Amino acid sequence: MHEISMSALRNLIHRLRPDCVVVSSFQRILPRDLLSSCPFVNVHYAPLPRFRGRASVNWAIITGEPSAAITIHVLDQDLDAGNVLFQRSVPIDRSDTVADLYDRLNELQLHHLGATVAGFLNGDRGQPQSAEAATYGCTRLPADGEIDWAAGTFAIDALIRALVPPYPGAFTYHEGRRMAIWRASAIDHPPAYAGRVPGRVVHVSRDEGYVDVLTGDGVLRIFDVEDEPGRRVPAAHVVRSVRATLGLRTADLLSRIEALEREVGALRDQLMLTGDKHAHV
Repeated sequence: MHEISMSALRNLIHRLRPDCVVVSSFQRILPRDLLSSCPFVNVHYAPLPRFRGRASVNWAIITGEPSAAITIHVLDQDLDAGNVLFQRSVPIDRSDTVADLYDRLNELQLHHLGATVAGFLNGDRGQPQSAEAATYGCTRLPADGEIDWAAGTFAIDALIRALVPPYPGAFTYHEGRRMAIWRASAIDHPPAYAGRVPGRVVHVSRDEGYVDVLTGDGVLRIFDVEDEPGRRVPAAHVVRSVRATLGLRTADLLSRIEALEREVGALRDQLMLTGDKHAHV
């Protein structure tokens, strides 16, 4: 559905003349003339009118919402703004990932979509949304998954849970290399640190494979990471020292720039020396 052009979609609807078109996870706004050609119903995983737009389930976890939701609504010209035909919420537990929530929401869609569409075709107009209560989620890009270790522990944990597969993952840097974090959890009642460097590793458990990292207000325990594409390993297999600090710091970047400058200088000197030898041949 994502690859179909608008003209091809228009031709398909004109040819099939369906009683109703159901839309789910379609990333484009349908034009007015197409919407007037037959009834359209949309499935949106959010408690409309809140979280209209993109990445609604991801944003629900990231912003600390107590629940996510499925809304089945009449599709009109405005973004996610038609009458609500069906809505049901699911709680977000502290350990839930975006994949867990999609499983529950997909199950609700499986059980309720058919009856909801049938009711709509039989005359159910649904309930209007309140435009004043509407909120929106902006598009998320892979780069938005970078972890700010000065943030709170629960905020970082939420970001990680919101970006597990099929999403590209929350990530940080270790020794200058990008490292995705797939599984972590906040530590309850961690040791008190009077001196705190966010991102600093404070414990490495080689036996159990986890590492503990300071955040802006606590300690996050990291279990599984991916430091190379497709290579998911225990965190302690990659991060081995309490001298390590996760993330990119100015000092790290300057050191890498200085190292590159030295390499470029050495290469330039070698090329000049080679050129001088050729000149005397």
